[in-house]
Amino acid sequence: MTRFPLGLIVLIVVSLLIFFGMAQRALDRMRLTDKGALAVIVALIVGSFINIPIPGMRVPLEINVGGALIPVALAVYLLAKAGTGKEVTRALISAALTGVVIYFISTRMMSGLGEPSGGALGFIDPLYVFPIIAAVIAYVAGRSRRSAFIGATLGIILWDAANYFYMLQNNATNALKSIGGAGAFDVIVISGILAVLIADLIGETRERLQGGPSSEGKPDALLAGLRKPEFDKKDRKKSLADKERPDGLDQEEVDRLEN
Repeated sequence: MTRFPLGLIVLIVVSLLIFFGMAQRALDRMRLTDKGALAVIVALIVGSFINIPIPGMRVPLEINVGGALIPVALAVYLLAKAGTGKEVTRALISAALTGVVIYFISTRMMSGLGEPSGGALGFIDPLYVFPIIAAVIAYVAGRSRRSAFIGATLGIILWDAANYFYMLQNNATNALKSIGGAGAFDVIVISGILAVLIADLIGETRERLQGGPSSEGKPDALLAGLRKPEFDKKDRKKSLADKERPDGLDQEEVDRLEN
């Protein structure tokens, strides 16, 4: 009997947590709504069964929609929502560092996910080890929930793409490579979620110890990322309503500021 993909099981569990409102704080910090997150999960699940073949490649190549294209699109969205350029830089460095470390471990120390490799730790199943390694590296380098998620998911995708070039160099012309597919899909999903969990656990602990998120010296764009997206506009209107209208500011200008 074929094993049910672990990544799909994790996505189903996460969707249930979101449905029952148990992941709201983490989603708020990542600038995602409940409906948006559930839509992404559905797209990941459906896309995991769709592979797009790339013609004309010496080694047959496919791109998995759920394991590659959608995570990349989500990472781009989160990068666009990043509070500062520094956060974007950290996220990209986190992804590159994660990809390099995982590639080194998979080719020098462990057995890869279908690619020829090995080493002293070759007996360990990478499906359970790679997500932990990727999540820890991504958080340490990224420092925020968004950066950790981006670093973990993009890092694994970069590693999986690097495996294709490994196959090209070794003339594995009879093999079929699916970037983001098969076991790599499970690793990508688990790595991203685990990175967010680590960031959320450490972040929550730090905030409780210091009595809330620190805002001193932080730019407005970054502080906006700590607030719930659906309340941003409402808060701006309330702020305007609470303040006395300055002299010389006509109603048209007030309406423009409110909208």
